[in-house]
Amino acid sequence: MNSNTLYLFFIFSILVILNNVFHFLSQSTASDSDASYVLACGASTDAEDTNGRTWKSDSQFLLNSGDSMTLSAPVQDPSLPSIIPYMTARIFTSTSTYKILVAKGRRCWLRLHFYPTSYGNLDPSKSYFDVIANGFTLLHNFSASITAQALTQVYFMKEFALRPTRSGDLNITFKRTLEHIKDAYAFVNGIEVISMPDIFVPAPLVGYSDQFVEVDSSSFQTIARLNVGGQLIPPTNDSGPARTWYDDSSYIFGAAFGVTFKADESVKIQYPGNSSKEIAPLDVYNTARSMGPHGNININYNLTWIFQIDANFTYLVRFHFCELEFESVNQRVFQIFVNNQTAEENADVIAWAKSRGVPVSKDYAVYARDEPGDEELWVALHPSLSTKPQFYDAILNGLEIFKMNDTRGNLAGPNPVPSPMPTQADDAVEEYRPSRSKRAAHLIGGIIGGFVGCSVVARLFICFTKEKRKGYRSTSSVGYRLPSYGRSHTSTSSSTMSSGKSTASSHLSSVAAGLCRHFSLLEIKHGTKNFSESQVIGVGGFGKVYEGLIDGKTKVAIKRSNPSSDQGCEEFLTEIEMLSRLRHKHLVSLIGFCEEDGEMILVYDYMANGTLREHLYRSNKPALSWKQRLAICIGAARGLHYLHTGAWYTIIHRDVKTTNILLDEKWVAKVSDFGLSKMGSNPNQTHVSTIVKGSFGYLDPEYFRRQQLTEKSDVYSFGVVLFEVLCARPALDPSFPMEQVSLVDWALHCQRKGTLEDIIDPNLKGQLNPLCLRKFTETAEKCVAEDGLDRPSMGAVLRNLEFALQLEKTSEQPEPVSYNSADDTYAMYTVMLGIDENSVVSLENNAPHKSNAFSPMVNPGPR
Repeated sequence: MNSNTLYLFFIFSILVILNNVFHFLSQSTASDSDASYVLACGASTDAEDTNGRTWKSDSQFLLNSGDSMTLSAPVQDPSLPSIIPYMTARIFTSTSTYKILVAKGRRCWLRLHFYPTSYGNLDPSKSYFDVIANGFTLLHNFSASITAQALTQVYFMKEFALRPTRSGDLNITFKRTLEHIKDAYAFVNGIEVISMPDIFVPAPLVGYSDQFVEVDSSSFQTIARLNVGGQLIPPTNDSGPARTWYDDSSYIFGAAFGVTFKADESVKIQYPGNSSKEIAPLDVYNTARSMGPHGNININYNLTWIFQIDANFTYLVRFHFCELEFESVNQRVFQIFVNNQTAEENADVIAWAKSRGVPVSKDYAVYARDEPGDEELWVALHPSLSTKPQFYDAILNGLEIFKMNDTRGNLAGPNPVPSPMPTQADDAVEEYRPSRSKRAAHLIGGIIGGFVGCSVVARLFICFTKEKRKGYRSTSSVGYRLPSYGRSHTSTSSSTMSSGKSTASSHLSSVAAGLCRHFSLLEIKHGTKNFSESQVIGVGGFGKVYEGLIDGKTKVAIKRSNPSSDQGCEEFLTEIEMLSRLRHKHLVSLIGFCEEDGEMILVYDYMANGTLREHLYRSNKPALSWKQRLAICIGAARGLHYLHTGAWYTIIHRDVKTTNILLDEKWVAKVSDFGLSKMGSNPNQTHVSTIVKGSFGYLDPEYFRRQQLTEKSDVYSFGVVLFEVLCARPALDPSFPMEQVSLVDWALHCQRKGTLEDIIDPNLKGQLNPLCLRKFTETAEKCVAEDGLDRPSMGAVLRNLEFALQLEKTSEQPEPVSYNSADDTYAMYTVMLGIDENSVVSLENNAPHKSNAFSPMVNPGPR
C-alpha cells in the first residue's frame, strides 16, 4: 500500500470517527433537552391514545420485571378518556423500580396514572403502597381505590416536579405496604416523565417580610392548576408539557363569583422577554375573572377560592396575571391574601408588566400549620383602598398551587376520606364547619361571603346585565362547578363496554359519563335487593325511588325510570348535566347514574327525612314547628337563589313544589328534581320561549299564557310553597268548595278579608309571632303576583324570609298582638333591631339590605 493510499485511509478513518462523535453529541444534546417518556404500564406493545400520543411499553425501563405481572382491566368505564393507558396495569407484589434517563440537572414532570379496579382476582381494597423517586417519598401507604372514591371518579392522575440524580437518572420505586396481608399489591397504569425548564424560583414566605423559601433542591406536587375565568384547557392545547388547566369555579367560596371576560381583538397577548410559554399557555392569559364593574359593591366582599390541602407542608402559590382592559398604573389595584395573611398589599398588574396584554406571574409561599382539621388553603382578592385606584376591582387569570417536600424529603399526605357525594362548595356559611384556628377569620368571610355575597352578587349580576362598564366583556361559559384537579373532564367519545354492559355506549352515556360516577346495573340491583318493593320510599313522575346501599355501606336514594312515564331521556340527561355541575348546600347531590339494558337510573345522596310535603299533611309524621318551617323555606330559597344568580346564566328550575324540597337528617332543605330545568342562552336574555311544563297548582299563570319562562316563574311556584307551608294543605284540592280548590286564590281572598288566620295550620296555633307572620305572608303574596314584573327576585324573597325568622327569634312580647293590629309593633321592632325597612325589607327593591342585624359590614380583611 503506497503512501497516498495510506493518507486517504487515514483521512477517511478520521471522518468516520468525527461523524460518530457528532452523532453521539447530537443525540446527547437532544436527550438532555427533549427527554420525554410516555409509558403504558403493562402494555405489550406501543399504542396511541385518543389524542394521538404514543405510549410505549414500560417493560424496558423496569429493573426487575420478574417481580411484577401485567393484567388488563375487566371493564372499561365509559368515563375513561382512552383505552391507553388505563386498561392495562403493572402489578407489583414486591418492591420494584423503574430507571429512566432524563436530562442532567433539569427538573422533570412525573405523572402517575391510576385506574383502580379488579385486576384478575385482586381486591382493590388490598392495594396500599409507597412510591419513592430519587429519595423523595411521593406517596405513602397510598390507596388508589380510596382516593378514587373520595374524588367520585374512576381514574385520576398525580403530578410531581422532581430533580434527577447527578447522572441524569430518575428512579421510581413501588413498594406495597401491607406485607402481612395475602394478595396485597401495588400498581400503576401509566407513567409520564417529561423534561421541563426550571420554572420555580425562591418565593417570599407570606407573613414574614424578609424571608424567602428556597426551591432549588425541592420537589413539588401539583395540588391545583386553574384557568381562572375560562374553560378547561386539555393537554393537547397546552403550550408546555401537556398540562391540564381546569375551570376555577368549583373552588370559589360562596355566591360571590365575580364576572368573567375575555380579551377583545384589540389586545394581542405577548410573552415578555424573560418569560416562557412553559409557564402557562396564552389561553390562560386570554380570559380572566374580576370582581365586577361596581366598586361600591366590590369593597364589601372578597373574591375567594378554597383548596383542600395536607397540613404541615409549605405550599407555593403561583398567580398568573395579564391586564386585558386597562393601560395605566393605579387604575386597578388590589390586595392578595393567602391563608388569611397579606401576600401583596398593592398588586398592580400594569405596574408589574409595564403594558396591557403582557403576562406576569407572582409566587408566594405559605406554611400550613399542623392543627387539627386545618386542611384548607384560602386565596382571596380585595380592592386596595390605600392607593385610591380609579376602579375598586381585582383580576386573576390563572392559579397554580404546589406542595413542597418537608425536611425529610416527604411529599405524601394521608389518604382522603371518601364521601357519599362530590365535594360541595357551600355558600350557606352559617352551617359551614371551619377549624378552631380559623373560626374568627371564617366568620368574617362567612358573614361577607354568605349574607352579603348572596345579596350583593344578585344585585351585581342584575346591574351588570343592564349597564356594562366599558371594557368588561363576558365569556360564553356558564359558571358551573367542575371537577377538582386530578379528576376527569367530560368525555364525549363513545366507549366499548364489557362484562355484561352494553357493547356500544349511547350518546346519552357518552355525554354524561364524565360528569359523575357511572354505576353498573349489577351494582344497582345489588344495592336495592333487585329492586325489592320493600325498598321503595317514594314514587314520582320519573318513576319509583328506592332506598339502597352503594359500596356496601353508603345509604343512597335510587330513582328508577318508569318506561311508561312521560319523563324520558331528555329529563334524565338534563338531571345529570345540571346536578353534576352545580354544587350547593341546598341542592340535592347527585352521586351517579346507570344507563344499561334500557334502564335509566339516578343515584342521589340519601335524604333521611324525605320530602317537605310529607311533613305538612296527609302523613302520620309529626308536624313541623314554625321555626323549622321557616328554616326549611330559607334553605330552599337559598338553593333557588343560587340557581338564578350563582352561575353567569340564570338556571330556571321549572318544577318548584313541596315534593321537590327534600330534608336530610339534620332537616337541611335541598331542592331536587332538575329534569325540567332550563338555562338561558345568553346573559341578556329576559326569558326562554318553551312549551309549558310543570305541576298544576304551582304553574306560573303568565308562563302558561305566554309560554315565556323566566326566573320569576320559579318565584311564583315558591310563593305557592310558602302558602302550603303555612296552611298545610295541597296547592289544588278538588274536595274543597269551588272557591277554595286553589290554595293561592283562597289564601289571597282571606288575606284581603283579614281572615287568613282562619286557614293557617292548626298545629301552628300559639307558635306564630304576628310580626313574623305578617312578613311571611307579605312575601308569599308578592311571589304569586299575576304579573311577573311585580314579583320580587329570589334574592329579595330570601332576605325577607331571613328577616321574618329574625323577627321570630328576637321579639319577646309580654302580650300577644293580633295579626291585624301589628303595624305599630312591627315598626317598633324594625327600629329596635336597627333595620331600615325600606332598603332591607322592601320586596319591590332588589338592592342588597344594609341591616346591622343581618349583615354586619366588617372590614373584609384577608378573608
